Amino acid sequence: MMNREAPRGVIVGAGIAGLATALRLRRAGWDALVIERAPARRSSGYMVNLVGQGYDAAARLGVLEALRPHDIGWFTSILTRSDGTEKFTVPSAVAQAAVGDRALTVFRGDLESVLYDAVSRDADIRFGTTVHDIAQDADGVDITLSDGTRERADLLVGADGLHSAVRDLVFDADSDCRVDLRHMVAAFPLFRLPEEVPNGAGTTFIGVRRTAAVVNLGPGRSSAFFTYRTDDPEAALRDGPVRALTTTFGDLSGGVPDVLDQLETDPTTAYFDSVSQIVLDRWSSGRVVLMGDAAWCVTPFAGYGAALALDGADRLGIALSGDTDISEALRRWEIQLRPEVRKRQALARRGAMQFAPPTKAHIWISDLMLRAIQIPGIRGMVERSIRRANH
Repeated sequence: MMNREAPRGVIVGAGIAGLATALRLRRAGWDALVIERAPARRSSGYMVNLVGQGYDAAARLGVLEALRPHDIGWFTSILTRSDGTEKFTVPSAVAQAAVGDRALTVFRGDLESVLYDAVSRDADIRFGTTVHDIAQDADGVDITLSDGTRERADLLVGADGLHSAVRDLVFDADSDCRVDLRHMVAAFPLFRLPEEVPNGAGTTFIGVRRTAAVVNLGPGRSSAFFTYRTDDPEAALRDGPVRALTTTFGDLSGGVPDVLDQLETDPTTAYFDSVSQIVLDRWSSGRVVLMGDAAWCVTPFAGYGAALALDGADRLGIALSGDTDISEALRRWEIQLRPEVRKRQALARRGAMQFAPPTKAHIWISDLMLRAIQIPGIRGMVERSIRRANH
């Protein structure tokens, strides 16, 4: 360990995984520096679910109570046809009963804000900065930054997302570590309430190879989510969200045209990317460790990425507490976390078919299952299945 009273961690990335890691290291007695390439904080994104281990990790990190005022709660889901007319409705009570009381649903930006407020009180956060070089020895890690400065740390955490620079610099990971699921996903907040979507409800159109969802939960709490199957993700990225989404969803009615108009007004608010998983044989190398999407991206189809980031950060803090052998602590941490990551990645791969069903027959079967959930006996089986998945 380096010769200072408290060990020091440098965390690359000020998203959920990075901020949660900085918070947990501080509570384990570490000094923490967070490096973020963006010039300032960002607050966009869709809804994230904190259930099961993610909910418990939020409680252990001490942010659960601060998150409660941001909980959007449960809302009615309305399945629609392409012309916007209703097919059937799934009451909010069905989802609530299936998930249980140990759950929060918040917008990604609200979760990041709560974490940021907790971290910024006693950790250094440096925006507009990237990592240019990483070198390590038996005693620590040297990190050269884009501003020309050099930082020395006991541990470097790469929490810099799917396109991780730390992973590229340290792990020699080639393109095989990124498994492209050949889907695009977009999510963005709405600055104008969607008039064709009832207040307190979300409408979802599920068609062949695509899904469009619009949620109206009032001012500052409404958003849109799109995903679709594509054989050429790179072409979609070149097109950008406005052209790609308008081309793919421009034939829909209901609240979709208004949402696409809002996107065209300010496309910078949208998260738009191809859907990929990261699969690595190891998440650490010496005193460098990957966290969150940089290590194991499960994709939005898993619905568990934020929960895994919180749980992973919490477990890392536990592993490092009082242990001077960092490599051994990282090894134990990875062994504990890998089974959950494998499960979530497998669920996401299967879930892709639900978000972008390949045929009309798949849609018909999905509709039948959603209708059946409202039958008490079948609902009980579904509730038990969901609870098993979240524990």
